[in-house]
Amino acid sequence: MKSRLIRIGNSRGVRLPKPLIEEAGLGEEVEIQVRGSAVVITSRAAPREGWAEAARQMRARGDDRLLDEPTRTRFDDEDWRWR
Repeated sequence: MKSRLIRIGNSRGVRLPKPLIEEAGLGEEVEIQVRGSAVVITSRAAPREGWAEAARQMRARGDDRLLDEPTRTRFDDEDWRWR
C-alpha cells in the first residue's frame, strides 16, 4: 500500500486506514522503532496486560505452586502469634 508523508506542524506523519489499524490491533498508544531503513509501529500493551488471564490458566493447569518448600524463619518461630 502506498501513502504519502503529510505535514503536521514541523513534523511529518502518515495516515493509516482504519482497516489496517484494526488488522494490526493498534490502540491509542503505539511503539515506534527504526529497524534498518524501516519504521516499525507496534501495539503498546499496558503493563501487566493479560496477567490475570495467564494466572487463571496457570491455576487450571496446576502450575501455580511454589518451586521450593517454604523456609521457616526466626520470625515464624519466635515473633509470630495467632490471635
